[in-house]
Amino acid sequence: MIQRRTLLKSGAAAALGGSALTGFAQQAVTLKFHTFMAPQSNVWLNMHKAWMDKVEKDSGGRIKFEGYPAMQLGGTPVQLYDQARDGVVDVVWTLPGNTAGRFPRVEVFELPFMMTNAEATSKAYWEYVQTLAPDEFKDVQVIALQVHGPGVIHTADKAVKNVGDMRGLKMRAPTRQVTKLMGALGATPVGMPLPQIPDALSKGTINGCVIPWEVVPSVKVHELTKFHAEFDPAGGSLYTTTFVMAMNKAKYNSLPPDLQKVIDANSGMGTSAFLGRTQQAGDGAGRKSAADRGNQISTIGAAEAQEFRRRSRQLEVEWVEDMNKRGFDGRKLLDGARALIEKHTKTTKA
Repeated sequence: MIQRRTLLKSGAAAALGGSALTGFAQQAVTLKFHTFMAPQSNVWLNMHKAWMDKVEKDSGGRIKFEGYPAMQLGGTPVQLYDQARDGVVDVVWTLPGNTAGRFPRVEVFELPFMMTNAEATSKAYWEYVQTLAPDEFKDVQVIALQVHGPGVIHTADKAVKNVGDMRGLKMRAPTRQVTKLMGALGATPVGMPLPQIPDALSKGTINGCVIPWEVVPSVKVHELTKFHAEFDPAGGSLYTTTFVMAMNKAKYNSLPPDLQKVIDANSGMGTSAFLGRTQQAGDGAGRKSAADRGNQISTIGAAEAQEFRRRSRQLEVEWVEDMNKRGFDGRKLLDGARALIEKHTKTTKA
């Protein structure tokens, strides 16, 4: 009888223990993903949702996401990085350049005529941060680092075919370096987050903006401008913008080890390359939206691009000096970024 009781007890304990262990092993977590991009945008549909779907699938459904585009959880685009840092949300996708000068070392990728294609430059950006600026985003768990495709000039009432055509135009730019670029080219630079572009164009607060083709439909720039100027790849890309996908560190550290591995497997250079490649892949549809309206699309050839390069060269000099003043080796950072872009461009199909 005593033996039977002992067996029953041990059996019950084993059952309870097994149940508890299974419950622990199958622990599920829901993560809030927050960004400023519109819910109908290429970035949200083909990049953010695709990434979330893959993480959910790879985790066997134990990681689930609540997605909030268009700042649906409140705050402004400028506050997104700190929302992830402070745990207001779990994952964000944002521009480091939203806070001018806060992440100065990654601005090197936003200097004029640095980028080649978005996939190769995104790979270079990831490797650069790991090797030359490992503490740039120390407050968060970095998931991916990427850039968009070549920047394009969009104007409401005047075609831009050369540098001289930029003179006096009030041009919206996304970040500190691109804002400085607009000034160097003779325009009057206006800094503002992406969602403010439609209102500013419709009210005439700005005469135009610089964004990649793929973003055009989501902010109705094809409807609010009539002229577009893209650069012949032979002459280089005018600019790009850096992005970071980041997770709250405490939330990441609270995950069971196997779920951390799922996040890790969907982080890094491969994920950065996927985001960059997918964003640039949306350029064709964005360009078509302007062409279908009968807008005028001009191509700035390699010869004309040389004048854009000449006017903007001072930005490199000033950036290197700024880095030196901050205690970094500006020339080493610039040369390092260039070498990484060249390396990854050779091994990445545009």
